[in-house]
Amino acid sequence: MLDARGAAVPAVRYWGPDLGPLDEPDLALVAADPAVAPSSPDRPLVPSVLPTPAEGWTGLPGIEAHRVGMPASRSPLVLSTTAVHRSADAGLVVSLRAHDDRGPLLDLDWSIELTGEGIAEVAVSATAAGEHPVAIARLAARLPVPARARDLLDFSGLWAGERRPQRGPVRDGVHVREQRQGRPGHDAPFLTIAGTPGFGFAAGEVWAMHHAWSGDSRIALESLATGHRHLHAEELLQPGEVVLAPGERHDAPVALFAFSGTGLDGLSDRFHPYVRRLSPPTHRPVVLNTWEAVYFDQSLDALSPLVDAAADLGVERFVLDDGWFAGRTDDRRALGDWVVDPERWPEGLHPLVDRVESRGMEFGLWVEPEMVSPESRLAHEHPDWLLASSDGAVPPTWRWQHALDLANPEVRSHLLGALDALLTEYPIRFLKWDHNRALMAGGSAAQTRALYALLDELRARHPELAIESCASGGGRVDLGIARRTHRFWTSDTNDALERQSIQRWTSLLVPLELLGGHVGAPRAHITGRTHDLSLRLATALFGHAGIEWDVTRATDDERALLRDWVATVRRFRPLVHAGRTVRVDPDDDAARLVHGVVALDRAEALFSLATLASSPVAVPAPLRLPGLDPDRRYRVAVVPLGGAPRVLQDAPPAWFVEGELVAHGRVLAEAGIPVPLLAPEQALVLHAIAVD
Repeated sequence: MLDARGAAVPAVRYWGPDLGPLDEPDLALVAADPAVAPSSPDRPLVPSVLPTPAEGWTGLPGIEAHRVGMPASRSPLVLSTTAVHRSADAGLVVSLRAHDDRGPLLDLDWSIELTGEGIAEVAVSATAAGEHPVAIARLAARLPVPARARDLLDFSGLWAGERRPQRGPVRDGVHVREQRQGRPGHDAPFLTIAGTPGFGFAAGEVWAMHHAWSGDSRIALESLATGHRHLHAEELLQPGEVVLAPGERHDAPVALFAFSGTGLDGLSDRFHPYVRRLSPPTHRPVVLNTWEAVYFDQSLDALSPLVDAAADLGVERFVLDDGWFAGRTDDRRALGDWVVDPERWPEGLHPLVDRVESRGMEFGLWVEPEMVSPESRLAHEHPDWLLASSDGAVPPTWRWQHALDLANPEVRSHLLGALDALLTEYPIRFLKWDHNRALMAGGSAAQTRALYALLDELRARHPELAIESCASGGGRVDLGIARRTHRFWTSDTNDALERQSIQRWTSLLVPLELLGGHVGAPRAHITGRTHDLSLRLATALFGHAGIEWDVTRATDDERALLRDWVATVRRFRPLVHAGRTVRVDPDDDAARLVHGVVALDRAEALFSLATLASSPVAVPAPLRLPGLDPDRRYRVAVVPLGGAPRVLQDAPPAWFVEGELVAHGRVLAEAGIPVPLLAPEQALVLHAIAVD
């Protein structure tokens, strides 16, 4: 409920469960002013959607700006509304125009759209209104949350260990997360969630915020002793980074807000269809990526057997990873020189592409356009193209590379030309677009917007091209870049044990079909762990599935199981890539992860039970299968993946030995089914299909 009465900047009076039809007394009650607290402003304090000190607000301001050459304290913003517009053409949209009464300094545009999925999109922009340039320091999107939201959940992480949940009570003050890498980072807050105590996947009220932005950000949950509590998102701007000439406009990144009265799965129920509408549509074939198969050892002779082995397994897209371009023999050279290596590929990539296509597969390619190696022709010819701080200092190398200044039109034109030439010469259907370092050169406002423009132009020229957002794995997973890309590389680790948790939490926001997940070699490249093939196959099944393994070295039995798995991926792809994601909160066995995908018509579902470690109990609790139609009967059967999981019981449940059972959906969801005690690092996948 937005209170837009009078000339003051509107305030959000309510956001939460649907209140249904409201009459005038109801409206008056919800919009009633609070009491005036002792030692506070002498009128009720209801912060506006763009709160400033001029309205008595002492918390985080919604906007900070000043005329260039004048201290910020000399030009306070006193805002009033000049226009409010309500539209229901494409969802419910309310937009307003505000200006500074002491100006002319800024004209502000603020809008909120409630989409059909139940996502509230909040957008803010500022236009310099006077005759002098204006510096913008802060332009925030924020919504209030109620006092009963006393638990806080957001995320942190690191390379190969993204989306690690961190949870605790809401305390007075500001819980603030600042990302200064020029990308969200592996430790991104991702989703900031305030909820009622004890909320879980299926229960509790939760209010969530996601900043749809790929650059520097400041994310906060502010809780003041006055009782005011807000979720707050803003682009993190460095001093002088955004200075508007008279009449110039700056659009802040959009922030997304969602409420669920049915726990965290209810958030996914809102975000997943929203992202499916937001992200460009594409087909999602089974992938083989060459990185962990051959690394930099590339030649037609080396890769031809891998192409044939991939095709024999039923792979549909073959992606050539790092190492194909001139001079790229390791990770310390040649980035930026996007021409095919004439020594390893004397005929270009044509022979390899022809072989891939002759075996019925699409061809994909790895690139890292935003970066350059110091040891490269591009860096030697254009040292002025390196991204530098405002004083001209170039940050130290990170993974032996620098960033290019995409805000420089010459740089952007060069990259567009190089990529366009590759995509024109070769039938490349997929680009794995990597980003392997933090920028560390100050602000990211211009850099990120230039990246968006580059991606937009490339896709306009090649509309059939699919692009993956990769940033050392999952360092750039956000819904700003999701508008321009078709999938995320969820993490650089293919360790199935790590992936179980990473995929579980990433899928809270992003639907499974946008999350790339590959079956790696028996010994994980990054962690060194060794896992049974069944766990690796079960983990990669729930996402945009692929393989990253030199399968020419796999045994005949392993290749047979991989071939069956690819057929299983194709069989369940319509379900996994369009269904509703459900999860089960941990019970007395915290090492047990349960999740599934239920068809929107609830005619079938696919569930996974994975064990991360040894169980603390001898007889596991029954496995509950949520989301099914309570009044329909389902046949539940084991999906064979890489052999049966190892169990620690002499006599597992009878239905497990027989391979299937039949029961009503309400029984499966509430009472559950007995399951065997799985050994550590095992997975059991079940298919439920309605029989009536």
